[in-house]
Amino acid sequence: MIDAFLAHVAKTPDAIYMTQPMGGDKDNLQTFTFAEALEASKRMATYLKSLNFPEKSNIALCSKNCAWWIIADIAIWFADLVSVPIYPTLTADTVSYILEHSEAKLLFVGKLDAAPWAEMKGGVTEGLPTVSFPMSPEGEYGATWKDIMEKNEPIEEIATRTLDELATIIYTSGSTGRPKGVMHTFKSMMQPTIGLIKQCNITSKDRFLSYLPLAHGMERWCSQCGSMVGGMSLFFADSLKTFVQDLQRARPTLFLSVPRLWTKFQQGVFQKMPAKKLNILFKIPLLNRVVKKKLLVGLGLDSVRFAGSGSAPIPKELIEWYNTLGLNLLEGYGMTENFNYSHISKAGRALPGTVGETYDDVDCRISEEGEIQVKSPGCMSGYYKNEEATAETITEDGYIKTGDKGEIDSMGRLSITGRIKEIFKTSKGKYVAPAPIECKLINHPKVELACVSGTGFPQPHAVVQLSEQARGEDQAIVEKELTALLATMNPTLDGHEQLQFIAVVTDEWLPENGFLTPTQKIKRGKIEETYSTNNEGWYESKKKVIFM
Repeated sequence: MIDAFLAHVAKTPDAIYMTQPMGGDKDNLQTFTFAEALEASKRMATYLKSLNFPEKSNIALCSKNCAWWIIADIAIWFADLVSVPIYPTLTADTVSYILEHSEAKLLFVGKLDAAPWAEMKGGVTEGLPTVSFPMSPEGEYGATWKDIMEKNEPIEEIATRTLDELATIIYTSGSTGRPKGVMHTFKSMMQPTIGLIKQCNITSKDRFLSYLPLAHGMERWCSQCGSMVGGMSLFFADSLKTFVQDLQRARPTLFLSVPRLWTKFQQGVFQKMPAKKLNILFKIPLLNRVVKKKLLVGLGLDSVRFAGSGSAPIPKELIEWYNTLGLNLLEGYGMTENFNYSHISKAGRALPGTVGETYDDVDCRISEEGEIQVKSPGCMSGYYKNEEATAETITEDGYIKTGDKGEIDSMGRLSITGRIKEIFKTSKGKYVAPAPIECKLINHPKVELACVSGTGFPQPHAVVQLSEQARGEDQAIVEKELTALLATMNPTLDGHEQLQFIAVVTDEWLPENGFLTPTQKIKRGKIEETYSTNNEGWYESKKKVIFM
């Protein structure tokens, strides 16, 4: 990846590589050409080398996505060190664990919101050297980016890195238990990137908006690695409030998101124009094209030639809705442990409800227990300082045990039927896989997030967080619609899977309060623990929809 990046610098030094919003006015931007990004990386590498850390030391990076994140990571590699990304919304306890477990020698503190950082900084090891990015929270740091750039000359000799060397340790987002440090070499990052570029035909003409956490393998692979190797332009989002504006500025040709955000985009459209009215307009010849184009332009997605969804299951109806708009939304599947290089839906062969086929150099099998197992060039070299977990996850013949149950159809397309550890048993002795039922729930415009539970009870139930639109509506209207949802959804499920009731909670589930992972997946254990004391009363009430 370093060689590929240097080749782009040599070929197009003055081409804009990254566009960074600086807050406030929409035109307040800072851009970095390939040559400028290289020089900044070299200056930072000089500084890192001056600290005389042992070779291959681990350097932590905590920031929301920004140009300096990419530059710092490249500098870490230039200085013969290893990067350890940290999600920008974690508890102090988790930050402390990652810094201590990884034995990080320095922490980059970047673009972070004040409230999360107030929590996180409590976990920063006392005496750990720090470097602040521009736009970092106010506070005292060992060194600032500006000072380092002014006082250090570009490093004269970049460290020679080999493919089999450790490049990064990515700590899993941790939907259960302590996060584990996934070790990736330059090879296990590079080969999946080559496969991605080949599959998506990525070139230097492409544009990508980077906003999902770079500390997550999927975003790191697609935006950082994809741009370093493929040469595409990177744009960054300023904030949630300016997201659509940031999208419209970037007009990405490639766009990646997670199911929750695809749902929120759709709900935003429905707030401006109800679904029933849209469906009528879609049936009018000529006018339907104009309406669909206008919707995509409004979302900033009119230039997208490849849109992807990953990280969690997405309702097939949602994919079909975007396809109706003319957006080629394809689902993929992968894990941090294989650098997300596993399955992708291929144009002309995609089937909503499946996560597609393996990449050409990936193999997938289903074990006797029904578990999906994948052999990929992106396979990790193991969990950092955790040989026992490594042995439990990687089979003797090199397949990763995903922990997911699945089925493969005659065309090689994979369907995920649930997480092995999430499947629970009712008091009738029947097993229930919650994920497919949750997909049906979040497909309804009134539901944003859902968690299906019911261990030890005759029938399962769902705890849901309403969509933003539904939260402001009359409770009687919401109850009527959710009751109707149960009436139409339950007959599509096996008898033992049918929900007895839906419980609506007012708590907002966020990564910051531990209800979601940083990649917007529900933390099932946290949700069940929080609301389990209500279960007996909920079941005894015999109500179909319950409001807390």
